[in-house]
Amino acid sequence: MTSLEQARRIAGLAQEKLAQDVLILDMRPVVSYTDYFVVCTGQNARQTAAIYAEVHQSMKHDVRLLPASVDGQREASWIVADYLDVVLHIFTPEARQYYRLEELWGDVPSVELA
Repeated sequence: MTSLEQARRIAGLAQEKLAQDVLILDMRPVVSYTDYFVVCTGQNARQTAAIYAEVHQSMKHDVRLLPASVDGQREASWIVADYLDVVLHIFTPEARQYYRLEELWGDVPSVELA
């Protein structure tokens, strides 16, 4: 599975759990530690946790891939899962508005989801 296929798979799993504003950012031109960011929003901390649980379980079961690290599960306002080639960011609406990753990385291209 290529890193783009992995990013699209993760984005699709998030959408299945009703994540909103799902975006894939191509980070290859600007950083060396990952290829893509998948950014999405859950309506509240419970949904962000559910989105992460779905992605984690499906990636583990379907492609035998676990994240190298995960942060933010306790508070669940911003969960970051590092799959090395793809970094998943799941925000609550308030956290996404506060951190504004899309604006921070506004010069990187976005990728079509499917």
